[in-house]
Amino acid sequence: MTAPMECAIPTTDLFKDAFRAHPAGIAVITAQGPAGPVGLTASSVSSVSADPPVLAFSVSTASSSAAVLVQADTLIVHLLGADQLDIARLFATRGADRFGGATQWRALPSGEPLLTEAPWALRCRLLHRLAVGGSMILAAEVLSIEQGGNDDVAPLVYHNRSYHRLGDHSLLG
Repeated sequence: MTAPMECAIPTTDLFKDAFRAHPAGIAVITAQGPAGPVGLTASSVSSVSADPPVLAFSVSTASSSAAVLVQADTLIVHLLGADQLDIARLFATRGADRFGGATQWRALPSGEPLLTEAPWALRCRLLHRLAVGGSMILAAEVLSIEQGGNDDVAPLVYHNRSYHRLGDHSLLG
């Protein structure tokens, strides 16, 4: 017999603890702004619908890139593999030169910045914006998908405040 779960009032710290224990895939989301390209690292990307293809993610309104992403008509969600750990860290660093010499990228004909090392890049059109607390939830229709080479790349996952590589050793069944 298992012990009953203990219920507690959801404090901010307890809520963060719960999600710290919940692993999430890592993406970098980019858009073209009036002053140039912007981007951020996100662990909140999720599939919403396959037909039509729609995804959602949230951004903190405190992020330096949030205002541009929220106002953008289109953006790119780059799903990262473990080999892109440096990119994930760079785009998570406040004040970093995210599109400098350390980043391999090019502008698409439509203007969005494409990170050329990402295993998957989903070009999206924003459908809905929802303000919730200090964040914005964005829903976006996928307009095109670019696969960057090897589809056998180990995923990059964020868990308990650190990055992890998933591999065959982590397979349970």
